[in-house]
Amino acid sequence: MWYEILYRVLSIINYIVLIVIAIPVLLQLFYVCASFVKKKTFPKSEVKGRIAYLIPAHNEGDVIYNTVKGVIEGQKYPREKFDVFVVAHNCTDDTARLAREAGAIVLELNDPDPAHRMALYPLKHGIEHIMNLTEDPYDIVIHLDADNLINPEFSSLMNDAYQSGVDFARPYEGAINATQNFYTKACTLFYSFDSRYGSRVRERLGIAAHVNGSGAMMSVRMLKECGGYDCESISDDAEFNFNRMLDGYKGHFVEDAVVYEDMPSSFKDTLNRNKRIGSGGMKLLKTRLMTMVGKFFTTGRFSYIEMFLTYIFNFLTILLAVWVPAYYIYHFTFLGFAAYGGMTLTMQPVSYYYHSLWNTVIIGGAIIVGLFLFFGYLQALFLVLSDYKKLGAKRRRELMSAVLLFPLFLFLYSVTLAIGAMSKPSWGKVNRNAKK
Repeated sequence: MWYEILYRVLSIINYIVLIVIAIPVLLQLFYVCASFVKKKTFPKSEVKGRIAYLIPAHNEGDVIYNTVKGVIEGQKYPREKFDVFVVAHNCTDDTARLAREAGAIVLELNDPDPAHRMALYPLKHGIEHIMNLTEDPYDIVIHLDADNLINPEFSSLMNDAYQSGVDFARPYEGAINATQNFYTKACTLFYSFDSRYGSRVRERLGIAAHVNGSGAMMSVRMLKECGGYDCESISDDAEFNFNRMLDGYKGHFVEDAVVYEDMPSSFKDTLNRNKRIGSGGMKLLKTRLMTMVGKFFTTGRFSYIEMFLTYIFNFLTILLAVWVPAYYIYHFTFLGFAAYGGMTLTMQPVSYYYHSLWNTVIIGGAIIVGLFLFFGYLQALFLVLSDYKKLGAKRRRELMSAVLLFPLFLFLYSVTLAIGAMSKPSWGKVNRNAKK
């Protein structure tokens, strides 16, 4: 009968979908299992390069003073060897004044183009300004957000990497407000996974790090060679990372350099952040990632295919949020009628569909339980036990509730990322949760 043929066809398609989803999941499984390897450290250097911290800011008067002050007064690095630049982008508040009072060099950028209302453009402006300085030029640019904190050794650790020949690096990602509520705890764990698991293993195996977001270090020599901050998308940091990989630069991970970020504290904030990530990831998937697959086959460098497999998850969330539930609703409905509903069957006996139904329940249930235990609980528990201070907590027990509820967050994360992958979000002002 036609409905038996349809069931067979859809089953084959579903097997293919599950295999495609399993590939990046297995990659993550490998990173977690291999995360016991010793972290990479760079030799201490007596040579101190000049560092420019660059902060794009739009109406950040409530946090910018303490952020700038925290960098200037908190670093164990010669004060004459680093400065803080703040690009006050279309500000209508006292961001520029407060940044100057805190000790920053302020660049005011008034750009009336509504399409330029995103962090990309003040970053471009600031990097171009720093690159063109001829008196006491800088060696390193480090991008921070307006509310970030960094640990006291951050400058020294990034300089050690630079003096070892690194042009491009990322830090460990922690949180300012890790213990505020369920969302901040869960986001802290999620965004730190790539630091503790993926980034450490990539660094030890010689695979390129995923350099994006706050705390990214870029050498001025690299910026000059590539023509500055050559990005144009809403996910400019990820785009810059892809561009440099395609140019032959390798990203690195400086694990003991920690940037503390302000994590989303509500479903709305989580949705808005993930919509931007999902949308930007899909655009890069269309424009850059297929090029990376080609580079893998022409160079043999695993970093290219690894980056593809990681970022293709933005597309896979659509399958997880749309195809998987839709298919299994159909699957169980059909098998239920075939096994128990007296449906006319011509291709297989009733017993075949009866066993198929219960095999799916048993095997599928075991896989779901296994994934929940491993990805939902065990890796989160290990992360809290080993890295709670880097995550931004004072005691391990402050994050234990997030471990218990983490599977729920993973579900919400996949759904919100899928929404972003299918939408075109705008860049609005970020809600600051951790007022300083």
